[in-house]
Amino acid sequence: MMNLKDELKGLKSVAVSGHIRPDGDCVGSTMAVYLYLRKNMPDIDTHIYLEKPADIFDVIKDIDKIEPAEDVDREFDAFICIDCSKDRLGAAEKIFDKAKKTINIDHHITNSGDGDVNYIDADASSASELVYDVLDKDKLDIEIAKALYIGIIHDTGVLQYSCVSPKTLVTTSELIKYGFDFPALIHSTFYEKTYLQSQILGRALLESFLMLDGKVSVSCVDRKMMEFYQVEPYDLDGIVNQLRYIRGVEVSIFMYQLATMEYKVSLRAGGKVDVSKIAAKFGGGGHIRAAGCTMRGSFYDAVNNIAAEIEAQLK
Repeated sequence: MMNLKDELKGLKSVAVSGHIRPDGDCVGSTMAVYLYLRKNMPDIDTHIYLEKPADIFDVIKDIDKIEPAEDVDREFDAFICIDCSKDRLGAAEKIFDKAKKTINIDHHITNSGDGDVNYIDADASSASELVYDVLDKDKLDIEIAKALYIGIIHDTGVLQYSCVSPKTLVTTSELIKYGFDFPALIHSTFYEKTYLQSQILGRALLESFLMLDGKVSVSCVDRKMMEFYQVEPYDLDGIVNQLRYIRGVEVSIFMYQLATMEYKVSLRAGGKVDVSKIAAKFGGGGHIRAAGCTMRGSFYDAVNNIAAEIEAQLK
């Protein structure tokens, strides 16, 4: 385990970033580091680069300080890559490559370690849990704790997934000691949906189908449907989990269209199939029970290719 303060000692500039299409863990973990550095190491010129997060994360302090990475052309003393390997940084990857020192904090089993310094633990519930490990506990505050808590609850399904360990529960118990309204935070950032989000969920479930004797559920949202319901990719969060909740389903596949003949694929599994291996085969990654990738070709070709890999593991 590393201590982030020690790794940044004497540096003048730091960039913080996470993966494209940032989810709750990515937003929570990167913002926690940003807030921590701004509070405790104010002499460091700290910037955070992410694609625009969903509006539900506006409860995190200074979320409006997030910057786009597309037009950034400078050399930072250090780049902190969180919740992904560098190939998923998107536009921020070029900043990572220019940095004098790189730090990688991640919990994905497919991350082999891209940083000069790496803290990677595939057994951790979330990147936010690992960020908590590397920060000085006496220098946290309620806003940093809120960001970390949001990250953990989002990547653990509110502490219900198999990635939750006793250490995860201890970490969340320490975080809620800071006194924020954690039930309200769970409701507003995890459970609460807009009317349009509820409509697109219903449409995705209505048009889903089963494969492999009911062991695999599949649904897809194309660009036309997204435009009709006026939704963005972050509005589709949670659909893949709902598909997995169908009785008898071992693996759920949810896809949405990025462009012509290009789809973002999310996979969830119940334990009999390692979807991280399937995602890795198609250029993606993730965890044993939750993974994803981007695939090119027709929807039916993508589904059939994934289903063949699932069937091989089930046998």
